[in-house]
Amino acid sequence: MILDKQKYFISVGQGEISRTPYQGNDDFVIYATAEEILMLRRKFEGLHEASFDSYKRSHIPFVPYHLDTANDVYDETMAGVYQALYDLGDENTKNHIRTMGILDEE
Repeated sequence: MILDKQKYFISVGQGEISRTPYQGNDDFVIYATAEEILMLRRKFEGLHEASFDSYKRSHIPFVPYHLDTANDVYDETMAGVYQALYDLGDENTKNHIRTMGILDEE
């Protein structure tokens, strides 16, 4: 139900979801239910894990980027985060994500 949706401010770089805008945490604005925020938090957790796995792999010089599954997982997880933000976002958020070219064309 639309009445259950609340306004949230998102910083992807910080993995932050907040009801209050402050100190640049408003990269994106979304409207979401509690369940949708839980889903987004899980995506951010997955992004953090994928980032750490990719970081660990970066210290193994003989594995090229294009053959590295850790980087593939990170890229797929990042795309999932942006897809969720796009789906929940206000018009400015949707427009910004469109210009990034990170999602498959609709």
